Amino acid sequence: MTKKVIISLIILAMAAIVAARILTPEDTWICTNSGWTNHGSPSSEIPATPCEPDLSDLIQVNFPKPNGLVSSPLKITGKARGSWFFEASFPVTLVNWDGLIIAEGVAQATSDWMTEDFVPFEATLEFEKPTYKNNGALILKNDNPSGLSQNDKSIEIPILFK
Repeated sequence: MTKKVIISLIILAMAAIVAARILTPEDTWICTNSGWTNHGSPSSEIPATPCEPDLSDLIQVNFPKPNGLVSSPLKITGKARGSWFFEASFPVTLVNWDGLIIAEGVAQATSDWMTEDFVPFEATLEFEKPTYKNNGALILKNDNPSGLSQNDKSIEIPILFK
């Protein structure tokens, strides 16, 4: 290769690095399992919206769907990675509009949970329909036998009471 070709390749590589640095958002807020984390030095305030990391690679709920109508008894179905369970189960909680717990239970794996693959689960919660407001949330938490908060994961599904 000639010197001109080598110099051109070096200039092209440097331009690509500079372009990648300019186009990559370094000064922003990132949603992680522990909440909003600054990446660089964001000029904006921490987001006011809740930080909800995407856990769809760990757990997927078939029923209820977000903002779906539910009544008692509520049968919850879906699938979760084996690591979401401990001894084939994990806790589920139903709360009213104000976060008051109105039902608690345990989701059970319906097949072998000792895997990294998705495992079907189901749970049934019985509850009294709240008399004030018709919205609430279903919270599904991974079973965390370590007790370490950094290993806690959960999803919250908004629901409407029939």
